[in-house]
Amino acid sequence: MIPFLRSCLAGLAASALLALLALPAAAFDTSASAAFVLDQKTGTVLLAKNADEALPPASMSKLMTLYMAFEAIEEGRLSLDERLPVSSHAASYGGSTMFLDTTDRVRVEDLLRGIVVLSGNDACVVLAEALSPNGTEAGFAELMTRRAQQMGLTNSVFKNSNGWPAEGHVMSMRDLALLANRLILDYPEYYPMFAEQRFEFDGRAPANVSNRNPLLGLGIGADGLKTGHTQEAGYGLVGSAKQGDRRVIFALTGMDSTRVRAEESESIVNWAFRQFAEKTITTAGQRVATADVWLGATEQVGLVAQEDLTLLVPVLTGAPLEAEVVYTGPLEAPIAQGQQLAELIIRPEGLPEHRVPLVAENAVQGAGFVNRVMTVAGVLLRRFGTSPQEVM
Repeated sequence: MIPFLRSCLAGLAASALLALLALPAAAFDTSASAAFVLDQKTGTVLLAKNADEALPPASMSKLMTLYMAFEAIEEGRLSLDERLPVSSHAASYGGSTMFLDTTDRVRVEDLLRGIVVLSGNDACVVLAEALSPNGTEAGFAELMTRRAQQMGLTNSVFKNSNGWPAEGHVMSMRDLALLANRLILDYPEYYPMFAEQRFEFDGRAPANVSNRNPLLGLGIGADGLKTGHTQEAGYGLVGSAKQGDRRVIFALTGMDSTRVRAEESESIVNWAFRQFAEKTITTAGQRVATADVWLGATEQVGLVAQEDLTLLVPVLTGAPLEAEVVYTGPLEAPIAQGQQLAELIIRPEGLPEHRVPLVAENAVQGAGFVNRVMTVAGVLLRRFGTSPQEVM
């Protein structure tokens, strides 16, 4: 047998794949300098603009401090009711703070809300020093970088716990969105904090009690996560919204005002939910295509997906959804039922391709001795230009 790469379009006769029509959704023309938009359920990347560029993340990097604090609580290294001291270093931070001083001992739960709702730079440092291997914020920043690498956040380096401007303190928009996704999935018990619109700590700074996330309360399903702003970074937001059973997560940066940030973020949420919809492409066990079999009891075997396949596609219809089945064949018998044999590649216009393994619909036994001899003989005769009938 001489193997070769077999590629065929999954047509209407094989399955309903090409019956699904789709036109590319209009690309979102964002004014953000970098952006990343993810559909959580399907893992579809809806928008990526300079998404892997390492940029100053400002306060959005506080999400990493929060993730590590939640992780420490889960592992029993920290508790919500534990009270932590405030160092002079923590109290020295300006910008957005909880107005902590060195006489305070603050509950961990209050520190978490102080970061989530009030974006407290000082609160981040209190937690950082408590969790640092050497009791310093710098030591915690090194720990943050190592943990980020372990989580697959490959364009993130931390120099502090709160995003205060520092050379080399960077994250990409993809990393921020992936981190937000981990927060939502890994710590659902703490995620509701991100939807809280007010937090008053000990009667301090009554003018500083509101969440800066401009999407909360708009009725579009927004329930997190974190804003950010410095002169170098511009205005940014890591956000998430849920409508029905779909959740969209996004990260934007480089906008020039709070107004633009609010408008751009709301527009992205509306675009992501209105321009795309989930469609069932095939169900488990439904034949997608057939593949040729070499020296088998049958000449072909059906190819099926093991699980239901649902994809996010543009809502407008009109052009065929491109789908292709690729395998190296003909496939040699015997073949076991459920054996992976091929790959279905689906390419929605304007979206990343999606690959799905295909398995044997049923078992195929090897051909008997006589049939094997006849098959090989037929191949050889055809190769030398003689038909089997001419030698009989």
